[in-house]
Amino acid sequence: MEWTIWVAIGAVSGALAVGFGAFGAHALRQHLTPENLAVFETAARYQMYHALALIAVGLLGVKVDSLAIRVAGIAFSIGTLLFSGSLYTLVLTNIRALGIITPFGGLGFICGWLALAWAALKP
Repeated sequence: MEWTIWVAIGAVSGALAVGFGAFGAHALRQHLTPENLAVFETAARYQMYHALALIAVGLLGVKVDSLAIRVAGIAFSIGTLLFSGSLYTLVLTNIRALGIITPFGGLGFICGWLALAWAALKP
């Protein structure tokens, strides 16, 4: 039943992405520079993409029970926390040093996509 965990995490992450996106578009629009608003929107957009990817991991996990599925789910989850989380925090706190974390989240996303491909192609 591990696949249900990935679907649940993806669904919650998707809900959070919608909430953060709405928060950025409505509550923060008056308080952020256009550049920071764009960064916040990028964080929400990538969180949504990878929420959908986590749901795909869960759905593929119904058919394929493999290490690659677990790696993909973990990588997408960590990628979301590091990439989107660092961007949200950077914009809200203006602590620019957090930008150093963001590429590690991107690397997590890349690893997740490659692991998902591995899982899909594995006999």
